[in-house]
Amino acid sequence: MTTTTTIDGPPSTSITTRVARAQVKTSISLTESFRQSFSMAYRGVLKIRHNPEQLFDVTFQPIIFTLMFTYIFGGAISGNVEAYLPVIIPGILVQTVIMTSIVTGTQLREDMDKGVFDRFRSLPIARISPLAGALLADVIRYSIATVLTVVMGVLMGWRPDLFGVVASAALIIVCSFAVSWIFALMGCLMNRASAVQGISMMIMFPLTFMSNAFVPVDTMPGWLQGFVNVNPVSHLVTAVRELTNSGHAGIHVVWALTGAALITAVFAPLAVKAYMRNT
Repeated sequence: MTTTTTIDGPPSTSITTRVARAQVKTSISLTESFRQSFSMAYRGVLKIRHNPEQLFDVTFQPIIFTLMFTYIFGGAISGNVEAYLPVIIPGILVQTVIMTSIVTGTQLREDMDKGVFDRFRSLPIARISPLAGALLADVIRYSIATVLTVVMGVLMGWRPDLFGVVASAALIIVCSFAVSWIFALMGCLMNRASAVQGISMMIMFPLTFMSNAFVPVDTMPGWLQGFVNVNPVSHLVTAVRELTNSGHAGIHVVWALTGAALITAVFAPLAVKAYMRNT
């Protein structure tokens, strides 16, 4: 004869369970979200430290572009290099930093393919912090590209307003951070890093070259002038020219900041949603 002894455990609705459930956090404060985002940004900085080749593009591209565009187009557009520098350096500055933000989506897609973000998703952290951290770490890349472009311009004879340089650098970095949310969304939606890079370049090249960054707008055909005048890159370039050449902050600065705020407000939630759906 076999005797079975049954030991009843505590009910699922015991006091201990209810207390544990009450202590579980169901939301994360804004302060914690910022702190976690900067912690993730520090991870991105460590990645750059251990893989310095990630900085090759922002190190050599500003130097090459500045020299190439200035000496090729300077005489044809402004008569000489010195007269062309106040026109081209702000344009190169905007183009270089904005184009650098493309790498954000590419690297994000590579990290997601490695499964790193799957681990982040399981942690009790703000859902936006892994993406925001990756984008914040890329601010270092934007800063390096900005400094090198300004230094090259000064070495070639450009004499900008000091306050304007600092203000325009901050403006460009803010706008590039906003634009990087677009590429972060692309990195979450596409399956390959090469596809993210290819489509991003296809979008950004027309926006940067079909602007007032390199040539005066009045030299373009009428139908193209209409697009150039509403191109957000043109507003940013004009704002940087006004700041660096005269220290004047005009309406184009307001338009640039407004555009950056709108882009962030629209694409940051979309990128987080796509990240949560695909990781």
